[in-house]
Amino acid sequence: MKITALFGTESGHAEEVAFAIRAALGDHEVEAVNMADAGTDVFARDTLYLIACATHGGGELPGFAQFLHDDLLDLQPDLTGVRYAMFGLGDSSYGERYNRGAKQFDELLAGLGAERVGPFGAHDELSREDPGPLGVAWANEVLAILTP
Repeated sequence: MKITALFGTESGHAEEVAFAIRAALGDHEVEAVNMADAGTDVFARDTLYLIACATHGGGELPGFAQFLHDDLLDLQPDLTGVRYAMFGLGDSSYGERYNRGAKQFDELLAGLGAERVGPFGAHDELSREDPGPLGVAWANEVLAILTP
């Protein structure tokens, strides 16, 4: 199964998750792609997208992730048949804005016809846990659902 670990980050934590997933899933072809380098054509039907997206500031998307989000919103590509899983990184002290960046991407992708698989993963900055291993555990849970 081809897998893209797509990440949107400000502090580097989402990138850490993507690269940890790539290293841990050595049995699969995994490409780590920064949303800063991705266009709307990054999404293909033959690929599973493990998306790690941080929340920046008071609930916004990271800067370059915002560009991809806006391009998807403007161009409205048909993502029917695209499968993805979402992992948010944020700070729960922000209440309803906690993991809002990942939630915005999740809502947009679903609205464009993509299908989210597995649980919505989350890292809380207040936990002081390393996001990499949490992301790997989440990715393994997603893959276990897809490959019984």
